[in-house]
Amino acid sequence: MQRDARCYLWDALKAAEAVQAFMRGKTYETFIEDDLLRSAVERQLQIIGEALSQLAKVDPQIAGGVAELPRIIAFRNILVHGYAAIDYDTVWRLIVDKLPELQTNLTMLLRAADPAPDPSGG
Repeated sequence: MQRDARCYLWDALKAAEAVQAFMRGKTYETFIEDDLLRSAVERQLQIIGEALSQLAKVDPQIAGGVAELPRIIAFRNILVHGYAAIDYDTVWRLIVDKLPELQTNLTMLLRAADPAPDPSGG
């Protein structure tokens, strides 16, 4: 059985919130020096990209409401397949400049897709 499209929005939003929680009070220097923090952030960014990639397959109309969707998916692919060449300056700027906008965008899409999905995927 195919997952409800809203579950992918939910997964992406929860991953974005996790990144924000991980980064709260952290500096760029802390981010660069902390392998565990960077790994956790990268994993959540991968989840965002994969969830939105799946959303695009399941419901292109809803996915069309995600700003910069192709770039988000492409960045996920870089994190997964180009792991040896990740530019952490770019990751930092994405977290600071783009992630809050994405969270707002995903929240609005979830509100528009009422009723709320079952986070278990059912």
